[in-house]
This record gives sequence, structure tokens and C-alpha cells, in this order.
Amino acid sequence: MCIVRRTLKKPASQTRLAEVGRLEAAKVDSKYETGQLFLHKIFGYRGVVLFPWKARVYDRDLHNPNKQKPATTTTAGGAGAQTTNIATSTVGDTNESNTKEVKGKVQTFYQVLIDSRDCPYIRAQTEAVTFLGNQDSNRSLYAIPGLDYVSHDDIMPYSTTEKTPLQHELFEKFLGYAPEKDPPFEAKDTLKTWQEKNHPWLELSDVHKETTENIRVTVIPFYMGCRETPASSVYWWRYSIRLENLGMMTVQLRERHWRIFSLSGTLETVRGRGVVGQEPILSPRLPAFQYSSHVSLQAPSGHMWGTFRLEREDGHMFDCKIPPFSLESKPEETTTNTTNSGQTKNPDE
Repeated sequence: MCIVRRTLKKPASQTRLAEVGRLEAAKVDSKYETGQLFLHKIFGYRGVVLFPWKARVYDRDLHNPNKQKPATTTTAGGAGAQTTNIATSTVGDTNESNTKEVKGKVQTFYQVLIDSRDCPYIRAQTEAVTFLGNQDSNRSLYAIPGLDYVSHDDIMPYSTTEKTPLQHELFEKFLGYAPEKDPPFEAKDTLKTWQEKNHPWLELSDVHKETTENIRVTVIPFYMGCRETPASSVYWWRYSIRLENLGMMTVQLRERHWRIFSLSGTLETVRGRGVVGQEPILSPRLPAFQYSSHVSLQAPSGHMWGTFRLEREDGHMFDCKIPPFSLESKPEETTTNTTNSGQTKNPDE
């Protein structure tokens, strides 16, 4: 079965179809290997698997029997998942009486490269990895373009005979052509070294999901590091959020409302228009939007939760829950980090 690729051209009404390879059967009981080419099921971009991660998925929909789930909702128990409960999370708004223990399930996610030709046309930020770099005792914020974290269920695998099927500056540095293997691309030493060196910044551990009125919100938090001075320590996290419209009615994100609790005992409330300067529309044709933002605390841990205010095409406004998630630091990574401290960043700006 041939894969055809829709390539956007200016003006946007003009399109071109191009064959990029042949679809393969999706894997159900095993993971995809390094070098596997795929199309992203939600965002449609071409990508290649660098390496897998095991993450704990906390799906609040599975633990709320009173919540009506849309027929199209997938669960953490699908392809690439193990049903063994390994952890629990009780993070939640302390003012809510319905906070319940949520059990985590192990699921496979992947660190992937995105084809640079597709980056301008997907509704997702393509700088999924950010960290506090350490050069000359000055810890600056670094971002690596064209990287993403993809769940097992998002992958549509395909094969091709091209030796360089993906355009990304790191593709040939990380992967070598090995026609005798399946997939025919294998990790070079540079990929293994890069993975080892940057493991703390790449590590994916927890994923949180919740659906409200057919809008599913998925949150993935990452610890970035600590900035220390003699007077204070400021801990930084990045979080990636995906919104998906699982219904048939178009909605638009209008406002965000965050609550940020720090182990130091502070509780901050943040309100604002849209997210990252946008008020994205989620329609049946373009149902998903993904972005990343950062937050800092003057304590080694805390948690966040909140709501998005959305407006339906009929004018109805409703609040969509953002699943609560923990902000946990890694003490072993904070002892050598030195630079100026900062204030808490306004989330989603």
C-alpha cells in the first residue's frame, strides 16, 4: 500500500501528492526499533525513531466511572502498553473533594526526529527538548529543533528504499544506512553518545491525560535543572501539552488558568489569554495542537493543575481540565549548576 504525502505550497490552497514509501503493519505487542520511519497519526509529519522510553501514563479518564468518554478516546492500555500498575499519583487541587488516586501504567514513547520539510506545516512546536546548558559557569536555555516525543499509538510505520529519506541536520550524524537490517537504519556512535550525555534532559518519565467535553489534554513534564546562587536556588521544568478535539464541533481556546503549588508553601494563580501567544482552533479537520512552556520554583518540587477556557462554534463556553502533574527535581543534577537566579516564569507565555 503506497503512502501519499500532502505537501503544502503557497498559496495554501495548492497541494501536491508525493509517494514516500509503503505502509507497514503497526506493531501491537512489540516496540519500534531505532531507525523506524513513520508518519505521525495526529500531526501527519514524517519522522524516524531514535530510541524508546518507558513512561508512566496517568489517565484520569480510566479512573472516573462517572465521566462519559467519547468513542474515539484511546487509553493507556493500547498498543505499546503494559497493564501492570507500577505507581500511583494523588496530585490534585486540594480544594476539590473528588481528587482520587490515579494508577500509572507503563507505555512506550519514542524520541524522534521530524523531517524539516514538514516542520512549518504542523500544529506543534518542533523544539521538544530544552535544557539549561553549562558553559563557562553560565547556564543558558538551549533548545534542539526538530525533536518530538511520540506515543506508540501515534506511529504509522512505513518503509522506503531511499538512503536518506528524512531531511534533518542530525539524521546522517545519528543514523547510518544498513540495507541488510530491518529497519535499514542503525544508530551510530554519535547517537549513543548524545543519548548518554543528555540523558537527564531527554528523560521522559510521566504522562498525564484527562478529557473534558470531548477535549483531551495530555501533559508531559520534564525537569531541566537548577540555577544556584549563594542567596537562592531556582528549579526549572519544561512541560509539553497536547490538546485534541475528539468531537465533531469546532472549539477555540480562549483563556488559561493555572495554579502552581511550591513545596515552599506558596500557591500562585496565573490567568491569561490563549497559550504561547495563540488562541488555537480545534476542528474536525485540524483537531490537535501541541506546545511547550516552562515554569520555575524556588523549591525542589511542587505541582501544577488548571483549566483551559474554550468556546464552541455555537458560542458555548466551558472549562477543560488540565490534569494535575508533579514537578520533581533530581538532586544529583543540581550541585554543579551555577548562574543567576530568576523569578517564576508566567506559564504558557
